[in-house]
Amino acid sequence: MSRLIRTVVALALTCTFIVACGNPDNPQQTSTSSSKPLEKVTYLTSFGNFGRDAYAWVAKDKGFFREVGLDVDIKPGSGTGDNISKIEAGAAMFTPVDLTGLLLARGNGGAESIVVVAGIQQHTMAALISLQGNGIATPKDLEGKTLADSPGSVVRNLFPTYAKLAGIDATKVTWVNGAPANLIGLLASGTVAGIGQFVVGEPTVESVAKGRQAVVLPYSDVMNDLYGNVLVTTTKIAREQPDLAKRFIAALMKGLVHSIDNPDETGQILKKNVPAAVVAPAAAECTLMSAFVRPEGSGNVVGTIDTKRVARSIELLQDADAMPAGLTPDQLVSADLTPKP
Repeated sequence: MSRLIRTVVALALTCTFIVACGNPDNPQQTSTSSSKPLEKVTYLTSFGNFGRDAYAWVAKDKGFFREVGLDVDIKPGSGTGDNISKIEAGAAMFTPVDLTGLLLARGNGGAESIVVVAGIQQHTMAALISLQGNGIATPKDLEGKTLADSPGSVVRNLFPTYAKLAGIDATKVTWVNGAPANLIGLLASGTVAGIGQFVVGEPTVESVAKGRQAVVLPYSDVMNDLYGNVLVTTTKIAREQPDLAKRFIAALMKGLVHSIDNPDETGQILKKNVPAAVVAPAAAECTLMSAFVRPEGSGNVVGTIDTKRVARSIELLQDADAMPAGLTPDQLVSADLTPKP
């Protein structure tokens, strides 16, 4: 074979290889593991774009979604109530919501088309956060104070149950509405004495409060069995697209593990994708969240759901008169899709 012919053949093979692999920066191209086009998935974070939600950006940035043939569009969520509504309306396909908030919604006739497909946090991270100097050190100190949160927040909706178990007169606490992005600013400015937050929000609160120490009142102090965020989708997707759901769950859980194992890198990834994010607080949130995602000594695979614990959570809420009887875990949790222990 002449040198010219060998050169032409080599060039042709190179072009064929390039076309077959596709451009990794173009979401319209094919996945690295399949010749099929990437499937579009829409995803809402649980609440804005803080470090606690950065694992989705990690899964996208590290190529975990692409590896399973998915092109994921990540949008900021606005809390459990709003996220449930958007999933039911078809505005997104997957989102994390607080399991307790979902139980309250389902138990009172809502969220009927929602199903749980994975656990994110094995214990609730719901909390109230104040600042030193605001006169709040214990739950009882909340009486006579003004707190802020979004109307659909699980922290706000679960407050009556928390108050009952913590010995607080809920009628003596005033709530005002606040958008998720503005809550910390309301607290730092002194407009309110406390805000609904997750436990892991402490570093972000302190970074905005500039030197003032946060006071955290975790709901888990009086409600030990409650899960934190869980991943949900619609019953239609779970039933008609189980393969897509399983691929998405696996990639997201991979991102979750990577984020808590590599908090500093995760903070950088979040900053790259969300310029308004601040690296250090985001990394600190991931570090704090590790104990909730992978509790010490649990030995569980990340993402699992224990239906016995869900049953105890339902019982707790029913005993607190937060929801009527009748709901069972099998009505809400997809055993076919949740990661196995």
